[in-house]
Amino acid sequence: MFEDIDPRSPNPLWGQIAARVRVAVAAGELLPGEALPSVRELSKRLRVNPATVAQAYKELAHEGFVETRHGAGTFVREIAGHRKSEELGLQAVEMVRRLLEDGARLGISAAELARALQEEVGSKGHD
Repeated sequence: MFEDIDPRSPNPLWGQIAARVRVAVAAGELLPGEALPSVRELSKRLRVNPATVAQAYKELAHEGFVETRHGAGTFVREIAGHRKSEELGLQAVEMVRRLLEDGARLGISAAELARALQEEVGSKGHD
């Protein structure tokens, strides 16, 4: 789930971790009541400071995506359907932003990217 965390990204690591959990919850990849890895476990796996993971979990708790149970861990909370849709929409916008930034770095126009996306969607039968 955390394979796409990039230490070279301009986005802070804690923000990337939190965003990945939000998407996983919104997409149903993480279910209500499911435990997240412990702060220590995830920081070791990602090779980041435990404070980084703790900050991500704190943000997620503040937003209502998870709850921390003292001595037991951090668990996914039930999220309303409209909130899941909203989060997926926000992530879609962020993906498009990254695509446009990457395209601009390579000299590919937004129109060319839009054409390629439309062709890909049409040829693969994606929704």
